[in-house]
Amino acid sequence: MALKLLQRKNKQMQAEMTFIDHLEELRWHIIRAVISILIGAVVIFIYRDWVFDNIVAGPINPDFISYRAFCNFSHWAGLGDALCMPPVQVQMQTTTFGGQFVSSITIAMFGGFILAFPYVFWEIWKFIKPALKPSELSHTRFIIFWVSFFFFLGVSFGFFVLGPFTFNFLSNFTIGVKEMLETRPTLNDYLDNLLNIIIGCGIAFELPVLAFAFTKIGLITPNFLRTSRKYAIVVILIVAAIITPSPDWISQMLVFIPLFSLYEISIIIATRVHKKDMKEQEEWS
Repeated sequence: MALKLLQRKNKQMQAEMTFIDHLEELRWHIIRAVISILIGAVVIFIYRDWVFDNIVAGPINPDFISYRAFCNFSHWAGLGDALCMPPVQVQMQTTTFGGQFVSSITIAMFGGFILAFPYVFWEIWKFIKPALKPSELSHTRFIIFWVSFFFFLGVSFGFFVLGPFTFNFLSNFTIGVKEMLETRPTLNDYLDNLLNIIIGCGIAFELPVLAFAFTKIGLITPNFLRTSRKYAIVVILIVAAIITPSPDWISQMLVFIPLFSLYEISIIIATRVHKKDMKEQEEWS
């Protein structure tokens, strides 16, 4: 009896040690990921003036490449000046002594996260990978590439497309007598809007990757995605309203159209994955 109790206690200790080992391993993955973000943040902070003038303030710069590209496309497509947006003319301000310093830290940290995203996800994947079966691992080739690709695609869309439309609309929207009101946003307000747009788009564009993963583990099916299309439209509209700080329907449609397109792509991906899995099951049986 005493021997059985001792054996049971040893098994419990081994289980606890295994759990503690996992926590220790997770801690080191997180530490390495944070270090990579900090390295990127330090580099951005050192070159903060150039980063702010040429990247952060891009969507409100009258000479921003997107404004010229949209206008040229509008003329090429025979739409006249339909997509030629008036230049953004705003003078930002800070209302506290440490406002510019805190904003510099914010730019550096979020910029570091964006730059280090592939490595951060790689560290997360290294922690998850040992828990997967060999059959599951065989379907995860190039996962780091695809997750990073869709994230950067979303970030680029938010920065080059949605951001200019949003800030152009908000900066030129007026009420009452124009001379009585002047749009002079704070730097913190601008950064909050910009980061919500680009990070939100980066996460939202992961939809095809999630569809692939959920189909592989059996949480969703292509038929489920098709029958849920009408509900997905409502959800995507809500997400578009959250991502876009401006209330105009043009900005929301700019988010809705690519997200809905990604949903349709997700259905195609889920269909291919489901057919392949069914074929493999038939071969095994």
